[in-house]
Amino acid sequence: MKVQHLLTLWLGLLLSPALWAQSGIIKGQVTDALNNEPIAFANVLLLGTDIGTTTDIDGNFEITGLEPKLYDVRASYLGYTNKTEYEVQVTNSKPAIVNLALSESAQDLEEVVVKASPFTKTEESPLSLRTIGVAEIQRNPGGNRDISRVIQTLPGVTTPAGFRNDLIIRGGAPNENRFYLDDVEVPTINHFATQGASGGPVGLINVNFIREVEFYSGAFPANRGNTLSSVLEFKQRDGRDDRIGGTFLMSATDVGVTLEGPIGDKTTFLASVRRSYLQFLFDVIGLPFLPTYNDFQVKVKHKFNKKNELTFIGLGALDQFQLNLDANETEEQQFLLNQLPVSPQWNYTNGLVYKHYADNGFWTFVVSRNMLNNESEKYLDNDDSSEENLTLRYKSQEIENKLRVEHDIRFGDFKLNYGLGYQYVKYNVSTFNRIFTSAGPQTIDFASNFDLNRYELFAQGSQKFLDERLTLSLGFRMDANDYSTEMSNLGQQFSPRFSASYALTERLAVNFNTGIYYQLPPYTILGYQEDGVFVNRENGIKYIRNDHVVAGFEYNTASNSKISIEGYYKYYYDYPFLLRDSLTLANLGGDFGVLGNEPVVPRSEGRSYGIEFLFQQRLYKGFYGIASYTLGWSEFEDKNGNFVPSSWDARHIANVVVGKRFEKNWEVGVNWRFQTGLPFTPFDRQASALVLNWQANGRGIRDFDQLNTRRADLVSAIDIRVDKKWFFDKWSLNIFLDIENVTGNGVGQDQLILDRPLDENGQPIGGGIITNPDAPINQQQFRLKTINDATGTVVPSIGLQIEI
Repeated sequence: MKVQHLLTLWLGLLLSPALWAQSGIIKGQVTDALNNEPIAFANVLLLGTDIGTTTDIDGNFEITGLEPKLYDVRASYLGYTNKTEYEVQVTNSKPAIVNLALSESAQDLEEVVVKASPFTKTEESPLSLRTIGVAEIQRNPGGNRDISRVIQTLPGVTTPAGFRNDLIIRGGAPNENRFYLDDVEVPTINHFATQGASGGPVGLINVNFIREVEFYSGAFPANRGNTLSSVLEFKQRDGRDDRIGGTFLMSATDVGVTLEGPIGDKTTFLASVRRSYLQFLFDVIGLPFLPTYNDFQVKVKHKFNKKNELTFIGLGALDQFQLNLDANETEEQQFLLNQLPVSPQWNYTNGLVYKHYADNGFWTFVVSRNMLNNESEKYLDNDDSSEENLTLRYKSQEIENKLRVEHDIRFGDFKLNYGLGYQYVKYNVSTFNRIFTSAGPQTIDFASNFDLNRYELFAQGSQKFLDERLTLSLGFRMDANDYSTEMSNLGQQFSPRFSASYALTERLAVNFNTGIYYQLPPYTILGYQEDGVFVNRENGIKYIRNDHVVAGFEYNTASNSKISIEGYYKYYYDYPFLLRDSLTLANLGGDFGVLGNEPVVPRSEGRSYGIEFLFQQRLYKGFYGIASYTLGWSEFEDKNGNFVPSSWDARHIANVVVGKRFEKNWEVGVNWRFQTGLPFTPFDRQASALVLNWQANGRGIRDFDQLNTRRADLVSAIDIRVDKKWFFDKWSLNIFLDIENVTGNGVGQDQLILDRPLDENGQPIGGGIITNPDAPINQQQFRLKTINDATGTVVPSIGLQIEI
């Protein structure tokens, strides 16, 4: 009876309207975006309500007594373009900080023609730029608060496997993407990343830090280099300045805590740690691998005064991986145990960002260091009792020390950004690997290291004409390094770009961009050695070049939605061609491990082209949604110089996300994903079956004479998410259910495994059957069989988040 009374009391408290006091606060500052000067007496309005205020003499504002929910906050002032922060979550536990930086408008006050778009659009990138708010990330069905998965709902974006975050953007490989966290470049944003190809199964950036994400799939600004497919700018919020607070999050996969608050009068901090407990869950359900990931994130911001501020950024991960050798009862389990190496990994990025504001512009100074430590080890049949069974032992470190200086300045209606950068790189690797090549089994055994100095110069100018109806932007950048003479000349990597946007009406605009972009090949390629010689330096490896042309239309409706159509064409030059298997690196695909650690020559060309459609609806009368469709082609040369579909040729990609916010803080969202199966290369069954080859390779051998002639099954999956929030006097609670792949759609490829004898229970045992044991050793073959690695697993995640 006491238990019943306690439960009744708890439910009564939980449902008591008295606890839902309307004491939410929105506060912040309105400033000039160029010089950081406060804008006094600016209007601040909560859209869709009659609630508003004006800023004081220091540009500060505060709105109190708000009901906890989402608000759109708009700031306006005469002579400036309006700025809106969408979907600001107000709770009773802490003030919502909204700082709005307004840009001066060059229009005559009596001739305002162009309506401000509710979606981000810059002079440098008038198209191929999408902005994602933190609320969109948190509620995305199937995303599980992972930013990389949210990106996959946008046009032109897909991934080679449903359980990984390898982003394929407009037919480009996953290693063609670059990531920035508050101006600091972050090479790795996923746990268990594939070296040389980015990606990984779990994101490591804490969504609680994020204010918004800007995603460029083209029209890259000149200050963002070394990319061919996309740039992601993660913009973090500042820590709260009133008191210490925090957030506790527990889900089906991990547990984490975030703390924030003031350190003195001028300094705030954000700090978080997270640890997974997947290894216990995977052990219980009998999976043959046991991963454990840990990560940390920190931001400390100090404001010396209104003209000078310094920010420290920290991000890192420690990933551990073990094989569950007891989970070997089925053929699928044995296949995974035979394939997966033990791969511990750690990485970090630390950076300092100093901003100095002047009368007509500001300087940005960025100093950072990042490091990736990657290891892999594999024994034949996972028997580590003897070194003779060793098939793979790999360890490498990538270390980058970076300096970048930028200056943004405006002269009337002309905007200029220019700067320079320097990087000092150290790379070392130790590799022992038994592999199969066209010449038969081969052992790769070498150690290598090198230092590298990288340089960059960039500038971009933009101006508006015709009462701001026409915007033009012209820029360039140059990159070079001292690895080889082929890459040491800045002029050799001259990278011009041009953008134009014209407003046909107040809501309809036509946009265009073209540019030449360069990217340094992976360090795994630069560091490869044979007999003490950097083979790929001798082979004339150079920057990969990609020429872009993008054009399209954009229409902004009256209900905060946007419709856009874009066509794109990308052409690749000097793509690395792998000499062992005679194929382009882009046709190798992506998986756990290391890509590019082998001899190459810069001889391949490729192309990707297509058309994208997007409808995006911001939260309006409780509804929100995204509908996107892409028809695209991605092709690279084979060994004969003929264009064939690449490993990233998705062809048809469609996504529909629909959500609804209900009364009493309930929210439901549904995501439907459809994609044509990606191409793959069938196995050479006869070569795979040779005992010497199988024992060296441990897997089927692809027949690259039939390069990408098969396609995987199409993807058609549905994800569902349900959220319920409670707002109490000093804290809030969010409980969510996120179900990925509700329909159990299984997508995979045929794989070869050893045909093992079965025990009395029908379970496979032993090391496989040799079909002709009396044949010479170089002709003996295992008997193989085919299985499909599709899982079709429904992945539910139940979690709660407490904010105080």
